[in-house]
Amino acid sequence: MTDKLRLTPGPDHPITVEPSSLHIVVRVGHHIVADTRSSLELREATYSPVYYIPRRDVDMTRLARNEHHTYCPYKGDCSYYSIPLGGERAVNAVWTYETPYDAVTAIKDHLAFYPSRVDEFSVTQD
Repeated sequence: MTDKLRLTPGPDHPITVEPSSLHIVVRVGHHIVADTRSSLELREATYSPVYYIPRRDVDMTRLARNEHHTYCPYKGDCSYYSIPLGGERAVNAVWTYETPYDAVTAIKDHLAFYPSRVDEFSVTQD
């Protein structure tokens, strides 16, 4: 078994996690899959921000956990969910770090969605 490389965010790869009061709604078909004003905004290096939504604000009955996993040396092991009612496009549409590294421990118990794999991913300031 090979040890995984674990890196600490630093000046060359900054990561910040901050609470967001933006209103985020995720829809697939006519169903609201997530609705929150309590997300976390994760900014990592030069990537676009990612909004992590608390599980309590996600309709987990609409998600199907699958066997797909990835690894990030800055955040840890990542697990995925698909959204069956979204068809093939919604495979691996949702990800989560269930045991994230200390630097990003705030995203534990949160889920992130690929906006391109759902019908609507709206972010508003209402």
